[in-house]
Amino acid sequence: MPRIINGSKEEAMEQRKGSELAWDGRRGNAWVDLQPMLDRLFFPLEQILADAAVTQSPRNVLDVGCGTGATTLAIARRLAPLGTCCGVDISEAMLDHARHRAMAESAKNARFLAGDAQRYRFETGSFDAVVSRFGVMFFDDPEAAFANIGNAVAPGGRLTSLVWRSREENPFMTAAERAAAPLLGWGAPVDPHEPGQFAWSDPDRVARLLRAAGWHSVDVVSLDVRCRMTEADLHRYARCLGPVGMILPSLESSLRDRVLAVLDAAFVEFLIDGAVQFDAACWMVSAQAGSRPC
Repeated sequence: MPRIINGSKEEAMEQRKGSELAWDGRRGNAWVDLQPMLDRLFFPLEQILADAAVTQSPRNVLDVGCGTGATTLAIARRLAPLGTCCGVDISEAMLDHARHRAMAESAKNARFLAGDAQRYRFETGSFDAVVSRFGVMFFDDPEAAFANIGNAVAPGGRLTSLVWRSREENPFMTAAERAAAPLLGWGAPVDPHEPGQFAWSDPDRVARLLRAAGWHSVDVVSLDVRCRMTEADLHRYARCLGPVGMILPSLESSLRDRVLAVLDAAFVEFLIDGAVQFDAACWMVSAQAGSRPC
């Protein structure tokens, strides 16, 4: 990745966009390295999604954007021994890690596919439920993606997905980017719906996309979940993840030092009694595949 010294705003924005989509490179490797910490951080959301996923006793669940496998394995445990959960992701690094985790706990009913769920040729009607924890906001054509995923789900199968609400409602998630933006020449995203963390922040747009893709009975419910991490975990989190974490190694040393200083200051407000606490402001999106019942 090119070094940013005093580059143009356009160059900085291109680097940010590239880092947002680089799941099979530095970003995917960072998620593998920090998997235990991230699993602890998002465990409350994992449990909410797993609870919702198994309410109708599905036999075969598809987990879109499964990453290092936490939600896939959580659902597989609940469905054992008769049900299965299959995770799909574009990051080979994260999938390799997920497979090793499944082997370590002998989770024979968890499996993983490498591919883009927008284009992957799933067997028609092979799943009776689909879930995702923060894995659906990165499709370049979300309507096409959910038409393809819908084809993989039997009529009546349920979608349950957790996505982020707006940037403004998630100050912890945007703290690093907001703090570093003046130093890096970053402006506000030109298109708030471009693929990325907050692409599904507009609930009306989410409902329109899903209906256009052939889903019905769409429901988008606000959800606020308290998440926690240690101060030591925060230090690694801020320096290794997100757009800022992705470009830090490429920065000229004096600029990198300035960015690190503003990062440390940006997260002070989230420290309470030596630990980080914040609310994850999400939407829980649900929908049903196939033709609407008469």
